[in-house]
Amino acid sequence: MSIISWQEFENVDLRAGTVIKVDDFPEARKPAYRLTVDFGPQLGTKRSSAQITANYTKDELLGRQVIGVLNFPPKQIGPFWSEFLIVGFYRDDGSVILAVPDKQVPNGSKLA
Repeated sequence: MSIISWQEFENVDLRAGTVIKVDDFPEARKPAYRLTVDFGPQLGTKRSSAQITANYTKDELLGRQVIGVLNFPPKQIGPFWSEFLIVGFYRDDGSVILAVPDKQVPNGSKLA
């Protein structure tokens, strides 16, 4: 692990948003969903793919707030363009548990 400066951390744009749509992503190499997340009126909606099918159903994700990194460039994943990176924690089995706000915050809120 390397040490970063406070300025480097501040450059990572981590925001809260609400999942408004979840679709299967059958073209993905590993099981994944295509998510559409509302990051509020200033940032709008963004799409991402997430390999979180082992721990979450589509119904569990709808309406859930998540945290995303918004200042990565778009990344093409097969036929899909991912516009942000959803964040989470790896378990020993390689599955991911989402990092989420523990209480509701306005969409677009920046991680402090």
